[in-house]
Amino acid sequence: MPYRISPDAGLETEVRRIAREQLERAIAALETRPDGLHEAIHEARKGFKRVRNLYRLVASADKTFRRRENARIRDIARSLALVRDATALIETVDHLSEHTLTDDEAETLDAARTVLVLRRDDIASSEMDLEDKVQHAIDQCHAAHAALDALEPPSKPGHAARLLARGWRKGLQRAAEALEFCEGQGHGEAYHDLRKAAQAYWMNLSLLRELWPSAFAAKRRDAKRLVDLLGHEHDLTVLTALLDHEPELFGNGEGQSFLLAIIIRRQQDLRREAIALAGQVFADPAKDEAGV
Repeated sequence: MPYRISPDAGLETEVRRIAREQLERAIAALETRPDGLHEAIHEARKGFKRVRNLYRLVASADKTFRRRENARIRDIARSLALVRDATALIETVDHLSEHTLTDDEAETLDAARTVLVLRRDDIASSEMDLEDKVQHAIDQCHAAHAALDALEPPSKPGHAARLLARGWRKGLQRAAEALEFCEGQGHGEAYHDLRKAAQAYWMNLSLLRELWPSAFAAKRRDAKRLVDLLGHEHDLTVLTALLDHEPELFGNGEGQSFLLAIIIRRQQDLRREAIALAGQVFADPAKDEAGV
């Protein structure tokens, strides 16, 4: 079933169902690998994000459960991140290549992509314990699945509605704080926080879209666009960090400076567009929207 809470079912039933479905899909992806191991890891990690977001939305129902299980799933995702993160850097250069202004920029990015592909392949070949990590992840998914028996969110409609409204409001407050920091200081960590808040909002709109289908559909489209913009922005921050820590990968000083200039220009464009869109997405005060 889709990633959404049915208003016709009890919240306790729906939270367990959704979390278990996401965990089961992650297990199936890691076990069957229809498109290869690395794509399976990517799919599983997307499911982990959905589960963690669901737990965050209903966190106040059982804070001990949320802390324990959030940490479990976070650690599973991190254990499988190495090759995926290296692949994401290649995709980041592909994104930059769509925004080149000159042939020289295109050539610089082609060279950077070649280096990053070799780097990804080296990481993949050196990660000799990846299969063990995958099996451990599967075992932990089964444990997380079983742990849901202990979760007891409120089943009465009034209590459930207040719980969801509280989680919704807190998420919007985090977004408002992150947006304020981005508008003021504008450093990379602030944009990363805004990205996480936007991802949570987009997923929450998916979870609760049956409450107000027409309005939530438009909100989801804008939120997804914001998530994509901020995702590219964050990827460029990660690429800049690699350029700073391992500059020798990218040729001589002139080549490094040229690549950095391309990154900065695109990142500035993304930040301007994201800030404008975030102002629209999060225009309503958290208290007002959570009370809808």
